[in-house]
Amino acid sequence: MELLRIGVSRNFRIYLNHSRQMHLLKDKAFVNNEWVSARSNAVFPVLNPADDSVITNVPDMDASDAKNAIQVAADTFKTWQDVTAKERSIILRRWYDLCEQNKDSLAEIITAESGKPLSEAAGEVTYGSSFLSWFSECARHLNGEVIPSPWPNKQIILTRQPLGVVSIITPWNFPFAMITRKVGALMAAGCTCVIKPSEDTPLTALAAVELAEKAGVPKGVINVVTCSRKNAPAVGSVLCEDNHVKCISFTGSTVVGKILYQQAAKGIKRVSLELGGNAPFIVFPSADIQNAVEQAMLAKFRNNGQACVGANRFFIHEDVYDKFIALFKEHISKGCVLGRGNQKGVSCGPLINNEQAKKVSGLVDDAVKKGARKIMGGEFDTTLGNKFYKSTILTDVTPEMNIFREEIFGPVAQIFKIKSEEEVVKLANDTNGGLAAYVFTKDLGQAFRMSRKLEFGMVAINDGILSTAEAAFGGIKESGIGREGSLHGAQEYTDIKYTLMSALDK
Repeated sequence: MELLRIGVSRNFRIYLNHSRQMHLLKDKAFVNNEWVSARSNAVFPVLNPADDSVITNVPDMDASDAKNAIQVAADTFKTWQDVTAKERSIILRRWYDLCEQNKDSLAEIITAESGKPLSEAAGEVTYGSSFLSWFSECARHLNGEVIPSPWPNKQIILTRQPLGVVSIITPWNFPFAMITRKVGALMAAGCTCVIKPSEDTPLTALAAVELAEKAGVPKGVINVVTCSRKNAPAVGSVLCEDNHVKCISFTGSTVVGKILYQQAAKGIKRVSLELGGNAPFIVFPSADIQNAVEQAMLAKFRNNGQACVGANRFFIHEDVYDKFIALFKEHISKGCVLGRGNQKGVSCGPLINNEQAKKVSGLVDDAVKKGARKIMGGEFDTTLGNKFYKSTILTDVTPEMNIFREEIFGPVAQIFKIKSEEEVVKLANDTNGGLAAYVFTKDLGQAFRMSRKLEFGMVAINDGILSTAEAAFGGIKESGIGREGSLHGAQEYTDIKYTLMSALDK
């Protein structure tokens, strides 16, 4: 029986035996289409954040394992780059089909290792799979240009060529979608890759690449290196500095992004960095307040606030401030149900690990000590476990408090009363981050003004969810470099080659 073969813990095996779909659970890394152990045979445990039980152990790979995987990807690139765009498109579409067919199994693995509710996990699979579908179409539209020549006997041609080996480093909050969004794009462009998933959520990555193998992705195109926090710095250094690597694609914190950026600079490598955010959520008097509150629930509490585009700072106009808070409290009380992700009716799972739990509670406690007021929440539900933080509203927060400046990455909404456009633009832009912003207004001119003045890479008007495969996802300032999704997402993994055709009259 597969469950016994992979050696999962007894408690988790009891849970899995209620499932008919856990056949995708793997406990090996994936290199050159083979399931492999670390050269040292070292392993580390993957924990269920709901109770810290061990799901299974996976290889704890080191720098030598990473170098080997990169070499495999580099050797494969020599042939993969010549595979036609049509064939790459077909393979990506087959991968999409298999992910959709195995949605339940993928969702159960996501829930087990990330803690998010099954309904959200299933939604992530649908969202993540959409990138494979989208980039299967983009593969055939990475067109070049023929530019009118200034010379009568010459022709200027621009073509797009794949970069080569791409290092992919992904976070734990969307362990499936962050892989498909990157790998779908680079495969469409003709690149190969080595993936280092988060040490908290490697099982989703391994399940995804098993389906990629079944879809016909050739040997060596996709490789997965798993490692613990202890080995992550050494593995990350190899992924950034190895001469075969031509691009580093990373989603995660700004702090880590800066480190990887410095390492990539040693080889003048291309980077695609989607880093932290500190999103403002702005509500003006003309807004539909009911809709604003409903969208606030999505923007703030999706994945229990653990999202880079999650709304952190709520700027509510004084004319609708009291009404918004009253409705928001009501929706949170009814809609934010803490519990294990596999339990019916749960909408908010645990925070991912003890470090994250400490960070969220620390930011709230610091703000309260400095004068912020808790309207609701602000503590753990210890009856459930040590990482179940209650949905929280804070008021009387000031820009001098740490919570105003830092990305919370938890279920905490800080609400400010504003009086004017000018005031809110200044407050909203007063951050090093510049990923996403949310604006609620029925004033068309105001909507355009806010879109132009807000220093963020993405602005949603009257909506709390803005990411889709068709749109260019990314930030400005310290929130990143480059774009994911859209045709631009595939173009990130190409170089433009200029060819001059001369002596055409000879």
